[in-house]
Amino acid sequence: MPQVWYGVHGRGTVGEGVLTSGFSRVDGTLSCEGVSLERIAEEVGTPAYVYSSSVVRDRYQRLDAALANIPHRIHYTLKANSNRGILAVLHELGAGVDVVSGGELFRAKRAGFAGSDILFGGVGKSQAELKEALQAGVRMINVESASEVRMINDIAGELGLVAPIGIRVNPEVTVDSSHKYIKTGEKGAKFGVPFDEVPGVAMLVAVLPNTRLIALDMHIGSQLFRLDGYVDGTNRLLELIAQIGEAGISTLEYLDIGGGLGVAYDDEKSPDLDAFAAALAERVTPTGLTMLMEPGRFIVGNCGVLLTRVLYRKHSGGRDFLVTDAGMTELIRPSHYDAYHRIERVRATESRMTADVVGPVCESGDFLALDRTMDEAGPGDLLAVYDVGAYGYVMASNYNSRPRGVEVLVDGDRFAITNERERYEDLVRLEQADPQWRDG
Repeated sequence: MPQVWYGVHGRGTVGEGVLTSGFSRVDGTLSCEGVSLERIAEEVGTPAYVYSSSVVRDRYQRLDAALANIPHRIHYTLKANSNRGILAVLHELGAGVDVVSGGELFRAKRAGFAGSDILFGGVGKSQAELKEALQAGVRMINVESASEVRMINDIAGELGLVAPIGIRVNPEVTVDSSHKYIKTGEKGAKFGVPFDEVPGVAMLVAVLPNTRLIALDMHIGSQLFRLDGYVDGTNRLLELIAQIGEAGISTLEYLDIGGGLGVAYDDEKSPDLDAFAAALAERVTPTGLTMLMEPGRFIVGNCGVLLTRVLYRKHSGGRDFLVTDAGMTELIRPSHYDAYHRIERVRATESRMTADVVGPVCESGDFLALDRTMDEAGPGDLLAVYDVGAYGYVMASNYNSRPRGVEVLVDGDRFAITNERERYEDLVRLEQADPQWRDG
């Protein structure tokens, strides 16, 4: 079914002067680009994820421009946000994509990305997923072990193909990131081939008949604001490129530096893209290789808000609580990563309060903010939880049999539902009321 776009005063077309700031206040009420968030909530209900097209375009174009002096390709990482509306915006901009599962591959193809636009990564790819990737003609598969290389060689042989291979290297560098769960390039991590084993895996790829080594890849973590980790990791990859060349392997085409550029959730200072690009150009350009980059959060992190309605206000144990209709099932980052997300009332107020903002889920860990000084709010008030464009809906769950919320994309003065709110019927669609029993 085609998307239905709604204008500010009803159905309409995109207007002139599209805002690039994403979210701002008009007469005291928060808007996304040219559309009031109150209007969206009235139309689609809450909880609702609302995304700004202009922010997605701005982040992609800024990064692409910063890297202009380096031969490069930007492959957006679907795991941050795989909403089809956002993928359509990125496809129009000329982005490629990075996927880590068969499901994400399916989504990417459905959104119009060709096989040559797709990188396939992930630490635990199944035989079925690898076959799907090869049949789709992906640009390359980033492997994480020698056993995976052998499996790909066997599958490619059955299909009569030569598989394009990148090796995900664990560069074993220390990075300054906000949480231990998003550091992925330190010694002992589950991701990647250990640094000292890479030459052997490269030789294996080179000698097997149905694999071809075309890239070295790394991904050192997320929420990185300093250049040190990228510089150290790239230097480590350059060491390996030299070793591989000395071993007679001359098929490399790409140097893949992964993603991980940080975005501001609170008072963090955004990465200096010009300094980032200059540091990489100095190292990558002499190799003659094309640089690949796989940003996710950087492109979409700040593009979204979660709209939630206050259900109740209560006082217990000396604390004030705002109970909202969204919680850990809609945004697990505060509970899982101790992450900070700014929260404001959609309609402005000068009054302030300190409260725990909690959801309706039957878990003590169900909260959006604890001991937060914020706008005064009460039952019926609409709140906006900022910066949920990355790892929001994609990490949502049906815990407590809660239907997942609606996703909305705003483009100028119009908005569209890009993913419908789940219904109760959706929760039980795959259940078997009369299961067919089989003999053991």
